[in-house]
Amino acid sequence: MCLGVPGRVLRVDGIVADVDFFGVRRQTRLDLVDEPVAPGDYILNHVGFAIRRIDPSEIEETLALYELLLREDSEDIMASDVRGEIDAARSFDIGPSAENQQ
Repeated sequence: MCLGVPGRVLRVDGIVADVDFFGVRRQTRLDLVDEPVAPGDYILNHVGFAIRRIDPSEIEETLALYELLLREDSEDIMASDVRGEIDAARSFDIGPSAENQQ
């Protein structure tokens, strides 16, 4: 099973966005996203592509679910998948997250 990971859009340049995924900054393609995105929006990323913009009314619940998954036992398949996605993003990290830039 593959699971997308939510991230906050930091910057948009054409069809590529810089996105913060739990402190990892990564470029994400916007070719497949279901609606336009702007800095501050949250997207659901799968293998480097934004597959949908997360509705602002859903983001708190979505992030809470992923935080819970990240705290789960390493035997949990979904938690392992989320950790794998984040670890993979770290190998392509394009710089410090927005919180670390001042």
